[in-house]
Amino acid sequence: MSRVYVGRGSSLSAAFLRVGGHALESRARSSIVGAVVWLVIVLIAPPALAEEAFAFPDHVQQGAMVIGRVPPGSTVHYAGRILRVTDYGTVVFGIGRDATNGARLRVTTPGGKTRVVRVAVEPRDWPIQRVDGVPPKTVSPPPAIAARIRREQARVSRARKTSDDGLGFAQHFIWPVRGRISGRFGNQRIYNGTPGSAHSGMDIAAATGTPVKAPAAGRVVFADPHLYLTGGTILIDHGYGIGSNFLHLSKLNVHVGDHVEQGEVIGRVGATGRATGPHLHWGMTWYNVRIDPLLVLDRR
Repeated sequence: MSRVYVGRGSSLSAAFLRVGGHALESRARSSIVGAVVWLVIVLIAPPALAEEAFAFPDHVQQGAMVIGRVPPGSTVHYAGRILRVTDYGTVVFGIGRDATNGARLRVTTPGGKTRVVRVAVEPRDWPIQRVDGVPPKTVSPPPAIAARIRREQARVSRARKTSDDGLGFAQHFIWPVRGRISGRFGNQRIYNGTPGSAHSGMDIAAATGTPVKAPAAGRVVFADPHLYLTGGTILIDHGYGIGSNFLHLSKLNVHVGDHVEQGEVIGRVGATGRATGPHLHWGMTWYNVRIDPLLVLDRR
């Protein structure tokens, strides 16, 4: 019987898959040089173990990206979706900022057995962040501008609805740019004294023109330098529903359809759109569910 031992009880923590008391970690290391994380173990576990193997964290935080393992060829239902399963039995999904109930997955194995997997969700505190000095017309836009914003947001939403079978989501994500975190995921924003929506990503302060790198491999599904609120905007699909968005860019180095490798420069930091100074807004999503990039970076 396979078991996954997860430190800190989080999907973003280190884990070691053990079968019959013998660690698979060394086998994984011999298969992929330098592989030291449980995610890689999940991806390369031998097919002979597939029917036995289930690996999910017991609990995660709001805003988490959850990676688990099921027998290859299984059908997995979650939140009204059928999750795609990689050839190795890996599944991935996101937990929203305001999720209160635990995640419930229904798994039907190739042999026809059904199993329910539950993952508890831990609540987080969401501080209030006041942002002053924002151009008033971006806070309370006139009707014509509001209509433009809705059209642009609809285009972005459409770009997130589909996702390919790339495995960039399984990489250890890297920082797209280094700098002070000036805005955190989930904080309740108040712009010029007017309450706004919760912050959908992480802001990283950096000088205009600083290169922005792809945090993981993927395909560019949206690129527009002139969105009203978000300015220069790029969306990358990392596969299986996981995506990244990069906002307020001063320059875009990629186009829709381009494949980018981890660490490749995709654009430059700017202050376009609704911004009070140069910074990178990096957001992450599972389809249209927003998740916290910092939790993804903290995965061990």
